[in-house]
Amino acid sequence: MSAPNLFLIYVRDAEAATEFYRDLFETEPVFTSPRYVAFEVAPGVLFAVWTGRSEHVTPGLPRTCEVGLMVPGGGAAVDAIHDSWAAKGVTVLEPPYDEVFGRTFVAADPDGNLIRVSPVD
Repeated sequence: MSAPNLFLIYVRDAEAATEFYRDLFETEPVFTSPRYVAFEVAPGVLFAVWTGRSEHVTPGLPRTCEVGLMVPGGGAAVDAIHDSWAAKGVTVLEPPYDEVFGRTFVAADPDGNLIRVSPVD
């Protein structure tokens, strides 16, 4: 059996979401279409935005899953990313705090999808 290699989130506007994630993750898409855009986040692993189910995308709807960004450098690196993203105007839902797995914070994309930043386990 293969490990998961596609992480897909629903968005209302693929072009706007592409610009958001291109700036946020400082990376370029490897595939672009009008409704689906993919970023390679590791060899053979894609993070993609898709408008195929945009009728389900309501920014105010509570989310039960998160996109995770685990970074080296411990709490200082997490705080630095928080400060950088906040300066870009990213919506921070939970400012940095200490959790059982280390320093973390939660942000949201324009569609309300959650993004958690934490240290590498």
